Amino acid sequence: MFGNLLGDFEKKQDAMRAKLKEMVFDYNFSDGAIIITANASREILNININPEKVNLSDKEEVEDMVLEAINRALEEAAIKEAAEMQNSINDILPGGMSGLGDLFK
Repeated sequence: MFGNLLGDFEKKQDAMRAKLKEMVFDYNFSDGAIIITANASREILNININPEKVNLSDKEEVEDMVLEAINRALEEAAIKEAAEMQNSINDILPGGMSGLGDLFK
């Protein structure tokens, strides 16, 4: 009985991981100076630096901006992940119990 339940749970976890990887977004930092492409699995997929908006000769400034842009993109990814997890929990719980999913917020 529980074996099937756990097997279904593992399948749902695998499906959730795949869905989070597919949830790709661009985080626009400092009016397009840096654009971070990431997914809801908190993976950085690409970094685009606009040389017209970033002084590339100032290494320290570039490093600081890239670091801040990445951290903000990862924060956004965590928000997207949490929202998707909440939706998933609500879908898994039996009817009338979806409010229990709010316990994980």
